[in-house]
Formats: sequence, structure tokens, C-alpha cells
Amino acid sequence: MSDVTMTVNGKTVSRAVRGNELLVEFLREQLRLTGTHVGCDTSQCGACCVHVNGELVKACTIFAAEADGAEVSTIEGQANPDGSLNVIQQAFQDHHGLQCGFCTPGMVMAAASLLKENPKPSEQEIRHYLQGNICRCTGYHNIVRAIMAASGQEVEGGAIAAE
Repeated sequence: MSDVTMTVNGKTVSRAVRGNELLVEFLREQLRLTGTHVGCDTSQCGACCVHVNGELVKACTIFAAEADGAEVSTIEGQANPDGSLNVIQQAFQDHHGLQCGFCTPGMVMAAASLLKENPKPSEQEIRHYLQGNICRCTGYHNIVRAIMAASGQEVEGGAIAAE
């Protein structure tokens, strides 16, 4: 066991962790932040995506001890300060970018990372960026529409508006 201290969603936390404890386990089991999902345990699905020091990370691929001293942001930290949905979350709701919801936290975290890097991505850029996130329900079309809408781009009817 070793002690780790990190800032999670703006709050400093310190806990003892096992040497082989994954960040996803730490977040879910020790901090009870269960929005970060465990999907595949092999870094294939993206359901466990979080931000570590501003970078998109699959939390099943990093040990909690590796995040010692880091700033970690989870889906629970994405809402606006008043608790309302942020622009990405609202776009996912408005454009039906979710179905069962299992992949949604990872998709929202990936979308936030993409929009930070590229504020106005094309449909192709969004689809390329989301390759590490698997959704078994939606077919991705509405997820792409939601991300385009969150970026401030016009999304018309059932089709994505070309620039």
C-alpha cells in the first residue's frame, strides 16, 4: 500500500492504494465516482475515459499511484457549477447521442478533449477521434451530431451540415 494525493474534480483527495490498483478502481471503489464505467478492462472500449492533467486517458490503463499529484477530471466533474448539464452533455441529450448510456461518460470525456484540441471538428475528424470509444447502441451518427452541435456548428434535420 502507498499513499496517493490527487485533485479529482477540483477536490484534493488522499487515500492508500494497492500497487496494482487501477485508476478506474480508485475512482469507482474508493471515491464512489461510479460514472466512470468499466467496460472491457483491456483499453478497447473507452467507457473509462477521464482526463489526467488535461489529457484524455483510459482509466483502466493507468495505476492510481501513477496519478499521484495529478489533476483528474471525471464525468461527475463535467456539469456546470450550478449542477446543470454542460454544453456537451446537453448536446448529447438534445441530439439523442445516447441510448443505453453505458458508453456516454467516456464519449463525453472524449468529446471534451477533442473540442479542447479542435473547437470546430469536421464529421470525419470526430469519427476518427472517437475510434477508441465503442458504442454498441447508437451507430455513432447522433453522437457525431451532438459533438458538432456542442462545437457550435449547425446540425440540420437528420444530416450533418457541411461547412
